[in-house]
Amino acid sequence: MLDFIRAAIADSLSLGAAIMAQPLWLQAWIGWMMLVNFAGAVIFIRRPEAKWVLAAIIAAALFMSWLYGQFGYQRILGLAHVAFWTPLMIYLWSRRKQWDLPTLPGKWLAAVFVTDLTSLVIDYIDVVRYLAGERL
Repeated sequence: MLDFIRAAIADSLSLGAAIMAQPLWLQAWIGWMMLVNFAGAVIFIRRPEAKWVLAAIIAAALFMSWLYGQFGYQRILGLAHVAFWTPLMIYLWSRRKQWDLPTLPGKWLAAVFVTDLTSLVIDYIDVVRYLAGERL
């Protein structure tokens, strides 16, 4: 298990370098996703939804790091979001009546939902394109 963690950290550092080589708009989008998901989940950790958001982003990051180690920077990386954010979106949607939108935590949940759903559209397209043979 320790070797897996070491490998995931090394792959994460390499993935981070690959992301920094991408266009600025993509770096900004990834930064926004990390801010909304991770920072928001830590700030609002007392909400049950926050624990699920945090678990999904950590699981997706670990899986994406592993995918990067196996395939490099290719469209298949979107599979990490597909695998972990799809169930998260279903869960959040099922709890939408408890979001309490006028509050800051409610606004955060709405931002997570819109951000991650937008990302999932892109990720599903990327995974399908990868499976169709388009690698980069």
